[in-house]
Amino acid sequence: MGETTSKPLIRRANDIEYESLDAADGMKKGVLANEEYGAPNVALRRFILEPDGTVPKHTNDIEHEQHVIAGNYTVGIEDEEYTVSAGDTIHIPAGAVHWYRNESDQPGVFLCAVPTGDDEITLAE
Repeated sequence: MGETTSKPLIRRANDIEYESLDAADGMKKGVLANEEYGAPNVALRRFILEPDGTVPKHTNDIEHEQHVIAGNYTVGIEDEEYTVSAGDTIHIPAGAVHWYRNESDQPGVFLCAVPTGDDEITLAE
């Protein structure tokens, strides 16, 4: 067998710290795994979009794979709008303009996996 370059790691729910996103209104992000937490290739994050929360149109240089785990909300990708709910999975291609809006009375919660590296957003016009 080949050598393992990283070690197994368990992160407990109580150890995850959530921060509000500056560019968004009512969105919090918690990093579950990334290079800092033993995952050299993929970053896994958990996002919470509060009722009436919005995230403006933006792009990222890397693709996003998202899985909705609670609630429902609207995600815009390029010129299309999609209503998504628990159990749905979303692929957002690298460079695609996308945004979020939660018009429900429950938080929308999703997991987002991206390749490790720079995930800086660029606000769209």
